Amino acid sequence: MVRELHGSLEGSGLRVCVLASRWNTFVTEKLVEGAVRKLREAGVYEDDIEVAWVPGAFELPVAAKWAAETGAFDAVVCLGAVIRGETAHFEYVAGGAAQGIARVALDTGIPVAFGVLTCDTAAQAMARAGGKAGHKGEEAAATAIEMARLRQLLRDGHEASRSGGERAQGKGAR
Repeated sequence: MVRELHGSLEGSGLRVCVLASRWNTFVTEKLVEGAVRKLREAGVYEDDIEVAWVPGAFELPVAAKWAAETGAFDAVVCLGAVIRGETAHFEYVAGGAAQGIARVALDTGIPVAFGVLTCDTAAQAMARAGGKAGHKGEEAAATAIEMARLRQLLRDGHEASRSGGERAQGKGAR
């Protein structure tokens, strides 16, 4: 029988680090408010939420790595707003942040949710920070919870099979 696993949005007992960029704070403050609200609604205890601010989106990956490597957090949420200007700087910052955040998750095994807006205008960013286009801070927080729970399910299920399940004893293996 095929076993399906789904991470839940039940956050009680999880410890989450929210990292946010100070650049474009008129947007990122709203993203943080939404993320923290979503974490609390999901049952994450206030004392288990830590918010840290970094200078810009480009600094999010290294801060995420530091947070993940502490072992103190079940998930990390990275929030920022990169708004296109007149130079290629936008592409470098947005791409570097995205690739770096993904790499941290892969290298550490800790869920790192990507909540960095990459928009052409400030109006587009505001629309995605609780406006008509949704709330990407809330979405990133929900992703972090779901992935942390899925990680626990996968880890716990495989530990159980190693300690006496059929596969651990050679039965059912291909």
